[in-house]
Amino acid sequence: MTDLSVSPAARFTSTAQSGAADYPGLDNWRSLPISQQPSWSDPDVFRAAIAELSILPPLVFAGEVDVLRERLAAAARGEAFLLQGGDCAETFGAATADRISARVKTILQMAVVLTYGAQLPVIKMGRMAGQFAKPRSSDTETRDGVTLPAYRGDIVNGYDFTPESRAHDAARMLRAYHTSASTLNLIRAFTQGGFADLRLVHTWNKGFTENPAHARYESLAREIDRAIKFMDSCGADFEALKRVEFFASHEALLLDYERALTRIDSRTGLPYDTSAHFLWIGERTRELDHAHVDYLSRVRNPIGVKLGPSTTGDDALRLIDRLDPEREPGRLTFITRMGAQNIREKLPPVVEKVTASGAQVLWVTDPMHGNTVTSRNGYKTRRFDDVVDEVRGFFEVHRALGTVPGGLHMEMTGDDVAECLGGSDPIDEAAFEDRYESVCDPRLNHMQSLEMAFLVAGSLSKRH
Repeated sequence: MTDLSVSPAARFTSTAQSGAADYPGLDNWRSLPISQQPSWSDPDVFRAAIAELSILPPLVFAGEVDVLRERLAAAARGEAFLLQGGDCAETFGAATADRISARVKTILQMAVVLTYGAQLPVIKMGRMAGQFAKPRSSDTETRDGVTLPAYRGDIVNGYDFTPESRAHDAARMLRAYHTSASTLNLIRAFTQGGFADLRLVHTWNKGFTENPAHARYESLAREIDRAIKFMDSCGADFEALKRVEFFASHEALLLDYERALTRIDSRTGLPYDTSAHFLWIGERTRELDHAHVDYLSRVRNPIGVKLGPSTTGDDALRLIDRLDPEREPGRLTFITRMGAQNIREKLPPVVEKVTASGAQVLWVTDPMHGNTVTSRNGYKTRRFDDVVDEVRGFFEVHRALGTVPGGLHMEMTGDDVAECLGGSDPIDEAAFEDRYESVCDPRLNHMQSLEMAFLVAGSLSKRH
């Protein structure tokens, strides 16, 4: 961990921020060690941004958050499955209708396949409409002898390697809010206005399996086709199947932003972070006595925690006690990111200890972050086979222990990028020169994401 001092921004807190949600303990995090926070360049700009964020309308609503908590509780019991996917780091420039629709389309396509494989409802959640902040291993970056602040996501600074771009500009938080609002507006239009029609989404998947590279998945696609035709002949209400629930999530990294968007629910008098339905704490910021765990313990949203290979069973139990002391169904999700080489050895003792305690958390696999390597031509990448192997290991562990493998968390895009190696229609290193677009971590492209869905569907079918 780096930079464990009190947030520089916390030293010039505005009164408007504390008024955003006047609830005991919400500002306790300001007195605790904190990491991965910006050093805002202008205190006046910071105060103005926080004051405006504190009075803007919520991006999501408390009632929607409560619905998601119920859905996640069902997934923890094995009655649903969570699919969470989207960009490593969203950018303002990529928040276009075409890019957003491509991501939503890909998640919907994956969900149809997973629903058939699991024979369960699939909860659809995007790493979208707020995934603008990124943790970094170093505060600075050096190129050709020039050292500048590291890129921390568009909510903090720009990707261009110039002093002006890399300055920590608090006004960017306002742009992040408005970009999130427009993204959510478009997602709601897509998922409620016919774009999510089951028959249409299935037709898109048939196009995927007609590619000779993916022919081995054609039999599953035919099974789904027969099931849809059977439903149609039985008079299923396909009008109702044109609309789906879709939830937004991001890492709750930038606490000044999260605090400013926290509101008190008029129904219950309790605080909700209205920047997203679901928030997670990263592997770098999950210390029990530090700011991120303290703040997220005080809001009513469902919370996720990333668990890497160094996690022990006792670590997991302490996190449960801190974040879910009431053992509330749907409250806590553990997102494991062990790496393909570690998953079968490191995950079982953690799951066993949590299970023995009686806690019912939702177990989700993130097969991306533990499998990052550097290609021969210098690009950060992941091998598709490693990603698949971690997913298989996750299911093998839970099957052996009799516990529920409840979800899949992926960095993916709906675009035809080349960032991860392999797949049935393989990406090689030469393709990186022209089609590598990520500003942070490598993502599965559209075809690799769909292939992952078909592979996971096979593992899900073995749960029955």
